[in-house]
Amino acid sequence: MKASIDLILNIKEALTAIQANWLRTILTALIVAIGITSLVGILTAVDGIKASINQSFSSLGGNTFDIKTKQENRRGRRRGVIEKAQPPIRYGEASQFKQRFGYADEITIFSYLTRSAEIKWGSKKTNPNVTITGVDQNYLVVQDYDLINGRNFSGLEIRNGTDVIIIGNEIKDHLFNNSEPINQLISLLGSKFRVIGVLKEQGGISRGGVDRSIFIPLENARRLAQNRELRFQIKVSLNEGNSMGHIMGEAVGLMRIIRRDKLGQPPSFEVVRSKSLAQRLDKMTGYLRIGGFSIGFITLLGASIALMNIMLVSVTERTQEIGIRKALGATPQKIRQQFLVEAIVICQIGGLAGVLFGIAMGNVVSQILGAGTFVVPWLWIAVGLLLGFVVGIISGYIPARKAANLDPIESLRFE
Repeated sequence: MKASIDLILNIKEALTAIQANWLRTILTALIVAIGITSLVGILTAVDGIKASINQSFSSLGGNTFDIKTKQENRRGRRRGVIEKAQPPIRYGEASQFKQRFGYADEITIFSYLTRSAEIKWGSKKTNPNVTITGVDQNYLVVQDYDLINGRNFSGLEIRNGTDVIIIGNEIKDHLFNNSEPINQLISLLGSKFRVIGVLKEQGGISRGGVDRSIFIPLENARRLAQNRELRFQIKVSLNEGNSMGHIMGEAVGLMRIIRRDKLGQPPSFEVVRSKSLAQRLDKMTGYLRIGGFSIGFITLLGASIALMNIMLVSVTERTQEIGIRKALGATPQKIRQQFLVEAIVICQIGGLAGVLFGIAMGNVVSQILGAGTFVVPWLWIAVGLLLGFVVGIISGYIPARKAANLDPIESLRFE
């Protein structure tokens, strides 16, 4: 009980000393606030950007998985064993899977026809670097590609192989410029197709090629492939509440039956969860967090040294006050506690200001970078205030010990 009363009295004494030297207190607290601001600000900006991306991550493939032909379908050696080449997934197998698999929200089948096509409209033509993909009516929905003009393929157009086409934004800008592309006829691979839709610009490192792509019905892709065997790919989209692992297991089991894979043998296809972007994002934000924490730590180290120096000056200035308190019966422990509490209070004022400035700065930066979400980083708020407390103890201990060890008689004589 007595210890609690002494602590309360010391806090009041510290607040009185702070009020008496408010300018020095503000400058000292600002030193701490700058360190906490840099720490909380950078980490808040990182969390804001990540939260925004995670919010829309399902549209980037976070809740989908692909079933495709094994990449290692060429004969080669792995650990001294000749690997058997696996046949590509055929259209009939993909269609059978789509009809029989009942766990998905949406399923799409597609195949890349070529990645080096040249597209013509009138006298204009593109570079021979356009990707042509044969798709079904679910493809745009599963990939979450938006149309800025026109419409999606109909089921009838997909079944009949109608000569219609959806083009990427870059193709539209290159061929049509300010002209209206809808219902225009363009030429590719010796055939003419009518434009029914234009994709919204996708951009970004993961989707840059979509703007330079065109999409045609699967039947048309199979016809244009002529005698060349296409590799069909299946993309399965799930609702967020579904268990990805369980449903992927069901997909593997069904596809093994369709492909007639033997028991005990590895599957003749690949099932890949679309999470590489999430992994790269986590890795990148991890590095950013380390960098932000390092910058904040270095700034706080400088702040703690400055605070220690200011507290040492304060002890020197208040030597007579310390002598009077000791003459009136204050123990070295109480003197030490008073200066420690004063240092902690100053640091907590700076820490609270730093947290507020850091949250504001971090969210402003994340908004400028297009995050579009406001983040309150409770973890970093707690870390910032805790670091402020630790800095107060570290910086205040040496001055507090010096004050506690002063001789009361010499202190009273000090001028």
